[in-house]
Amino acid sequence: MSDFLIRRDDLRDVHWADHDLGALAPGHVRLKVEAFALTANNVTYATFGEAMQYWNFFPAADPTFGRVPVWGFATVTESGVAGVDVGQRVYGYLPISDEFDVQPVNVTSGSFMDGAAHRQGLAPIYNTYIFTAADPSYDAAFEAQQMLFRPLFTTGWMIDDALMETGDPIPETVVISSASSKTALALAHCLKQRGGVDTVALTSPGNKDFVESTGLYGRVRVYDDVDRLHARGLTAFVDFLGRPSLTADIHSALRDRLVRSMVIGVTDWEGNRAPIALPDPQPEFFFVPTYAAGRAKDLGPDVLNARLGKSLGDFYRASAAIVVPKDAKGRDAVTSAWRETLDAKVDPGTGLILAP
Repeated sequence: MSDFLIRRDDLRDVHWADHDLGALAPGHVRLKVEAFALTANNVTYATFGEAMQYWNFFPAADPTFGRVPVWGFATVTESGVAGVDVGQRVYGYLPISDEFDVQPVNVTSGSFMDGAAHRQGLAPIYNTYIFTAADPSYDAAFEAQQMLFRPLFTTGWMIDDALMETGDPIPETVVISSASSKTALALAHCLKQRGGVDTVALTSPGNKDFVESTGLYGRVRVYDDVDRLHARGLTAFVDFLGRPSLTADIHSALRDRLVRSMVIGVTDWEGNRAPIALPDPQPEFFFVPTYAAGRAKDLGPDVLNARLGKSLGDFYRASAAIVVPKDAKGRDAVTSAWRETLDAKVDPGTGLILAP
């Protein structure tokens, strides 16, 4: 089998490494990676690999390199665990590899968790594998959308919830950077469905036409116009770009209208991220697993999952008109896709669906 390895301190240094998984250990299951999505979100995983422990999910033999997690489908090829049968298909967190082993615990008719020692202490949402046949959110017609958007939509939905349901004060305007990114599109969709919120998209000149064509934002502005930005009433800034100089410009332009500044991702992963002194509110890092766990306690997991699941299904259908899946298979295709994603050369209207 082979793994796609990324040098931790140089995300452009990548290669494929072959090795033998060996005989399946007792209490383990072997999964064959079938397909996965690759987006700017995976670049964020690699950028924050050390700080947020993303490299820990699938350790590499050489710790100089890492195996970046992706979301997709896999099939059980060998099993030593009751309740997990050969041929079953699962959705969850995968490495970019041909196959990998997990140690299922908490096995139910709907899912299991990987109880491997190296995944202890990591967020449960990333350690859960859902059986496709028992997944209430699965729709065979929207498999590509599930791979591309399920985790990203969850992030967008939780941001919307944090701003508009539990926020204090609740903003009248939301400014969103890297507005063409898939998580930003998910957030914009949620805000539009809610109604009554003015959304301002910030994007590059090259992506402006695409962002406008989605119809998800009230206004679209390019980054160079930020110093002339205006907003109606209390305003929140949701940052997917991760460029401190832009954040400083937005804080300066919005002044006392800005009530919340949220950091989500770093699509500008190579930019200068040295912190800049800012007036309040200070930027806060929004970590979805922590927020989601709190909301599950507040609402009850069944209520939360029902709300999220309905919104997710609606977005799958809406997103199909905005982002067109593009399939590719093989080592060379995966390597090229990774480099294109790093360089932000993937058309925002395209969703990469890959297979090793």
